[in-house]
Amino acid sequence: MEEKKSYKVYKIIMIIMLTAFITFMITTIVGYNYIIKGDGKILLLNTSSDNQDIATKLEKYRAIIDEYYLWDVDEESLEEGAIKGYIEGLNDPFTEYISKEEMQEYMQDTMGNYVGIGIYMVLDSQNGKIRILAPMKNSPAEQAGLKSGDIILEVDGQSYNEDEMSSMANKIKGEEGTKVKLKVLRGEETLEFEIERKNIKVNPVEGKVINNNIGYIQFSSFDETTAEDFKAKYQELEAQGITSLIIDLRNNGGGLVDQATDIADLIIEKGKDLIYEVDKDGNQETVKSEIDPIINMPIVVLVNENTASASEILAGALKDYGKATIIGTTTYGKGVIQQILTLKDGSGLKITTEEYQTPNHNKIHGVGIEPNIVVELPEDLKEELSIPENQDTQLQKAIEVLSNK
Repeated sequence: MEEKKSYKVYKIIMIIMLTAFITFMITTIVGYNYIIKGDGKILLLNTSSDNQDIATKLEKYRAIIDEYYLWDVDEESLEEGAIKGYIEGLNDPFTEYISKEEMQEYMQDTMGNYVGIGIYMVLDSQNGKIRILAPMKNSPAEQAGLKSGDIILEVDGQSYNEDEMSSMANKIKGEEGTKVKLKVLRGEETLEFEIERKNIKVNPVEGKVINNNIGYIQFSSFDETTAEDFKAKYQELEAQGITSLIIDLRNNGGGLVDQATDIADLIIEKGKDLIYEVDKDGNQETVKSEIDPIINMPIVVLVNENTASASEILAGALKDYGKATIIGTTTYGKGVIQQILTLKDGSGLKITTEEYQTPNHNKIHGVGIEPNIVVELPEDLKEELSIPENQDTQLQKAIEVLSNK
């Protein structure tokens, strides 16, 4: 009897100890991440503290790398990888880290000239790749046969994802006279191109008179002199007797916002709101027109799904004030502002800080500008950059609208 009683007490004690042990193990496992090594050993990493900063966590991982990693460590590469990964965690395709080596070349994108092949690129999040928005007119890219919509798979044998557009752009650029190889996906077909790099004039503003009295102005981006060049081209056409104007922003990937508002300023009355810039706290900064308009005639703005950023700002302002009829298809929908901040070590951060709204407080980002008149191009011409005027249904509709004014 006494023996049976002792056994019961022993059993109870063992259950209590076992329960305590299991509780301890669960608490330990919750408080630690663990790595099962190839030899079956378990390495516990104490990462449970909610208030650990990123530096402390990185130190712990660095200690593991130093103890277990087989190969030599490139300190600079490890540091840049950590920073890039941290920034990529924002899940914002427009915010990116720019290395010291990339920074100088990156800043050239807003200037009037650079050495490359002449393409505008956008992120294609659906494919996780980078898409050609448009080749520049008369550029090596256009002459080689690259087209709007081509997905870039490789540059000189190296592939890039949607988060590496700056790196890809820098790879495509290079010394004048050298060549770069691009592999692209066009529909179901994979194509390869070898293209010679040349000095590119980024943004010529081109114009002409069509149908005797309609002015036509086209440009592919907004750089440092676009507004000035636009004004000069308009005055040249005005001297030839035009009575209405087509501004062709199709395949215009944007650029410097002040150039877009400066062009709007030539058309919209002095003192009017041209665009609102709204930050994370709802603070609003307003850009207003500052001069009396010099363009006072019927206007059509041509847009398509590749009309982006600064070109959407111009189209949106003209639409809201009834200064232009917008014809084509809904625009790209890139309506956020990035600032480029330079760090002491020469690297930089392009970071999204604000979003744009049109004068009627319509959002652009993720929405785009809806045309007043929707007109599609014929299916077989959608990927063509140069379309014969008589087959360009959007241009023909613009001519029809202006001819009836």
